[in-house]
Amino acid sequence: MRTLGREAAGLGMTSQRARDRMVERLRAEGIADPRVLEAMRQVPRHLFIDEALASRAYEDTALPIGCGQTISQPWVVARMTEALLEHGQPRSVLEVGTGSGYQAAVLAALVESVYTVERIDELLRTARRRFRKLGLTGLRSRHDDGRAGWHEHAPFDAILVTAAAPQLEAALLAQLAPGGTLVAPVGGAGSQELLRIRQTSEGPLREVLGRVVFVPLLGGVL
Repeated sequence: MRTLGREAAGLGMTSQRARDRMVERLRAEGIADPRVLEAMRQVPRHLFIDEALASRAYEDTALPIGCGQTISQPWVVARMTEALLEHGQPRSVLEVGTGSGYQAAVLAALVESVYTVERIDELLRTARRRFRKLGLTGLRSRHDDGRAGWHEHAPFDAILVTAAAPQLEAALLAQLAPGGTLVAPVGGAGSQELLRIRQTSEGPLREVLGRVVFVPLLGGVL
């Protein structure tokens, strides 16, 4: 587990105590992997949202981050991360949809190499400033259409998608290493499921992990 620097500290509603309460709530709601709980304890969610919303950072709710996007609720971040780690420790992870950068930061606390792709330049520039402020290493970012993945660094041990498409993107499945795990929300507005695909020796194994609500996975760059 990597340790973040002094920038992770907060006060009052953004303090370490607030983060600790969030972790205890996550544990009570079924998040069991101690590595994931510790990463959620360390990464300061309040630094990944607008200062005006900082007092709500450790509530279990999604919050707006601008450009029509949101930062996922802590339980969803923890559950998706736990699903990636459940069948082995990945060395390299591709994240599609950097957004605020919070999910990438949680992954960077756990994984040797994180590659994150964001289609909205304004969001990516802000996320990169946060990564630098926290001194995160082993994390590379790219402004591009995430549906195409990041071919130059494929295959990936794990892929995590933070926006919902009507179906899994073939380009992403093609960049998943043998034995790898992909976690993604799939479906349309009002009817989305969180899926986990594992590349086994007998072919892809598909699991439904539950109902979720995500913004749509869009193409192109802005």
